[in-house]
Amino acid sequence: MIEGPYLVLGVLGALATGLMAGVFYAFSVLVMRGLGALPPAQGVAAMKAINTSALTPAFMVVFLGTGALCAVIAVVTFVLWPEKGTVELLLGSGLYLVGAFGVTVAANVPRNDTLMKLEAGTSEAVRYWPTYVREWTMWNHIRAVASMAAAVTYALALV
Repeated sequence: MIEGPYLVLGVLGALATGLMAGVFYAFSVLVMRGLGALPPAQGVAAMKAINTSALTPAFMVVFLGTGALCAVIAVVTFVLWPEKGTVELLLGSGLYLVGAFGVTVAANVPRNDTLMKLEAGTSEAVRYWPTYVREWTMWNHIRAVASMAAAVTYALALV
């Protein structure tokens, strides 16, 4: 079993990435399904409101804080190279930083930015909405799986 600061970092990493996995999962299987069932103008308007509320501290502290925590775990692990749990701690960090944070920046945010530029009732928004829902949800599934894999990997570092 890992000890000292690695134990604390591993527990925090497992909890934080597990929390984000739950957020991403719930969004994929509940929110996006519900929004996708709405008429496009309503779905676009609702998603734009959700994207605006996601930029508040309540979500951003958890999302960015988890990314920062994973980066700290990776750096501390790489620099100090503990006797146990090294592979798991580095892998957990990589899974979240690339599979959740990186995918957010490279895939989900650009789609959100495109959607934010559209007026909900326009023909352009109506045409884009099905593509947005399909692609955004697919990338969100990847974020959920990567976050859960990171949580499991951090938990494995603890045993």
